[in-house]
Amino acid sequence: MTAALALLYKLLPLYITVALGWFAGRYLEASGRHIAGIMLYIITPAVVFAGVMSAPLTPAVVALPGLVFLCCCLVALAGWLVARFWLKTPAANMIPLTIGTGNTGYFGIPVALLLFGEQGLGLYIVCMLGTTLFENSVGYYLAARGRFGVRDCLLRVARLPSIYAFALGVTLNLSGRDIAAVFVPLFDNLRGAYSIFGMMIIGMSILSFRRLAGDWRFTGLAFVGKFLLWPVVALSFWWLDSQFFQLYDRAVYQAVFLISITPVAANTVVIATLLDTSPRQVAGTTLLSTLFALVYIPLLVSWILAP
Repeated sequence: MTAALALLYKLLPLYITVALGWFAGRYLEASGRHIAGIMLYIITPAVVFAGVMSAPLTPAVVALPGLVFLCCCLVALAGWLVARFWLKTPAANMIPLTIGTGNTGYFGIPVALLLFGEQGLGLYIVCMLGTTLFENSVGYYLAARGRFGVRDCLLRVARLPSIYAFALGVTLNLSGRDIAAVFVPLFDNLRGAYSIFGMMIIGMSILSFRRLAGDWRFTGLAFVGKFLLWPVVALSFWWLDSQFFQLYDRAVYQAVFLISITPVAANTVVIATLLDTSPRQVAGTTLLSTLFALVYIPLLVSWILAP
């Protein structure tokens, strides 16, 4: 219980940041759409590149983003099949992105640091790259299918810079290159902006708290996929590998499980805003999932990840 309360205290600044975003959108008329563009095309690629460059890319570690990516796809496709028949609205195409990834960056990183320390944090970030890769490829494609044809969706995915930032980071890392010292403060600042703007954009998208959940079918499906299906997939991987394959150790299982229980990603609101596909519905669901995670994550962490 002490660990749960300590984690709860650690998460409070994230919720204050969401509240500041709501204040900026409600009273300062701050534009979430403009910030969404900056996030998707400038800040996120920089954070991805810096994360890949600092990761220890051994063959076993290199496989982890691919493993997490496959898990994201499995959860997303299951949600997409259900949403197509249950929702029958353009918002259905946001379900795969909503449940497939998670707020693994500006929400998950502080939690991972608290739970695993500096050494475990590096492993968590490598696993987290799988969700980023999904978010900027399959997740974005399925979300865009709600408004655009196959050709247009593929062209939009091809224009996402995070994919190329990931590939460039892997290439330079494996060739033994490092980020020049003069640019390190720049990437540190961009990482801070990533955290602040990513959480604030959730608050900016909430104009009213009266109908925060919007369509309860969308919100309910998102919660089932994000907080039930994804953890089941992560625990299944934990059990299968520990019992039969034994490729990884407990540290990897814990990192993947933490990824599975993070709330809906703030970048989902960014993409919904840019695509103009139910941004208020997505923002409300994202905020509700973030509030729910305030209790859900400490409880599951103290139960599943306790030594």
